[in-house]
Amino acid sequence: MTHGQPFVGTDHGPQLLRDENLIQHLSSIGWRVRDKADLNFDSLSNSLLMENESTESPKARNSKIVGKGCSMLADSVETEILKGRFPVVLGGDHSIAIGTLAGILRVRPNIGVIWVDAHADLHTPETSESGNMHGMPVGLLMEGLANDCHSFPGLEWLHTSPNGKLQPRLSPDSIVYIGLRDVDAAERDIIRQNNIKAFTMHDVDNVGIGKVMEMALAHLLDGKPDRPIHLSYDIDAVDPMLAPATGTTVRGGLNYREAHFVAETVAMSGALTSIEIVELNPTLSDGRGSRKTVELGLGLLTSLMGKSII
Repeated sequence: MTHGQPFVGTDHGPQLLRDENLIQHLSSIGWRVRDKADLNFDSLSNSLLMENESTESPKARNSKIVGKGCSMLADSVETEILKGRFPVVLGGDHSIAIGTLAGILRVRPNIGVIWVDAHADLHTPETSESGNMHGMPVGLLMEGLANDCHSFPGLEWLHTSPNGKLQPRLSPDSIVYIGLRDVDAAERDIIRQNNIKAFTMHDVDNVGIGKVMEMALAHLLDGKPDRPIHLSYDIDAVDPMLAPATGTTVRGGLNYREAHFVAETVAMSGALTSIEIVELNPTLSDGRGSRKTVELGLGLLTSLMGKSII
């Protein structure tokens, strides 16, 4: 999926991770891997090109293909969880998280979410200045924000899922942000008004990544030790010196060990039940920068799945 933001190239991320032997790396640390291959967004895109585009709104750009693609992903994630599997979702831009999170919420409405990102992705079509949907996944699925998506083609299912049931929503106290450093005014208001737990890069600098992760996990798991956790990792959470091949770089991000510590700590909690990694875009850097970013993404995935130093 590359339609949630203005740059081509994020759709190459999954294959680049496969080419770096992701499946073999996961197998080597004890996982039995079933690669479902990429969802066929190309055929979806071709069919939508035949339709009248005049119904789309600049408040939610490409809402038809993003919405319908994410509906496909939500169904797939839901199915895999019901089969007892551990979904590893490879992006793609961060708009895919609309589908990932929607599918998880249908099966695990008590999910706790750790969102590792330079950005809060809390916009809705009504608050976004750009209309880019990679900035909306949390906003579209949080209680009390985008309660009616019927006016945006492709997003109708966010109100009622295909089985006729209401799409479950994420409560504001069920998400923790790690690594924020580029938050729009509307998103700051939402975070403050809803008392959402958010650790910015200032907090990482102030108390260290160890304390930040301790507090993040305590927020989600204290009193709920059996709660499942989903982690969404946007590669732009990491400093662009280490991950240059991504679309919305912001200086001053997580360093190499901080980025891995986040992954290692959540893995060691024993609560992790699904993950996704997004926004790797090889077209936005030279060959060396692209390879560096993909190798970092591979390392973060293996850390999340349990690879340890000893």
